[in-house]
Amino acid sequence: MRRARGFTLVELAVALAVIGLLLGMLVMPLSAQVDQQRNSETQKLLGLNTEAVLGFAVANGRLPCPATPGTATGVAGAGVENKPGAACGLTEGVLPWATLGVQETDAWGRRFTYRVTLVLADDPTGGLQASFMLTDTGDITVKATSGGASIATNVAAVIVSHGKNGLGAIQTSGVQLAGAAGDELENANADANFVSKLPDTAFDDLVAWVSPNVLKSRMVAANRLP
Repeated sequence: MRRARGFTLVELAVALAVIGLLLGMLVMPLSAQVDQQRNSETQKLLGLNTEAVLGFAVANGRLPCPATPGTATGVAGAGVENKPGAACGLTEGVLPWATLGVQETDAWGRRFTYRVTLVLADDPTGGLQASFMLTDTGDITVKATSGGASIATNVAAVIVSHGKNGLGAIQTSGVQLAGAAGDELENANADANFVSKLPDTAFDDLVAWVSPNVLKSRMVAANRLP
């Protein structure tokens, strides 16, 4: 009778290596597809958030104030604009999702950073329909790099998703993810300068902003200005 011949250890190792290589080739494109899908979803959310901010301005005669970043989801006041009186309590925090009626987080489950020009977010006074005039403008600058040329100046408000790596983002717990550096740090250091550029190995933030001209155009169309 013939002896049955099995696989040797070498043959099994080669077979497993080939299977592993094929699985790796399959998983990598799937991972890239997931990343692209989340990126596209977040870009759409940024567009919706920008429209919600403009819609709030048309309805209230001012831009919304930021929400307190350190308030965890489910705690009273989470997602509500920080406005203790006629003026905002914060210049920068997180997008006030509850006030605006939008989604709390980006596609990676982290909150959107939001900064506003305070003069455009105060309550209207003296019977005016808006908190600002046609001659007022924003105080935020968007740059190509932290030390580079300006892309947009006199911006009224900025909304930032801190991307896949999330460095600098506020989590739903109210805790900021540490580790932002370089151009990503510019989007997380609570000053009036922001960076928007194509993603690279060290930068994956997504940035949207409210142009003062678009804001004023919406306000004029709604008879809030002049």
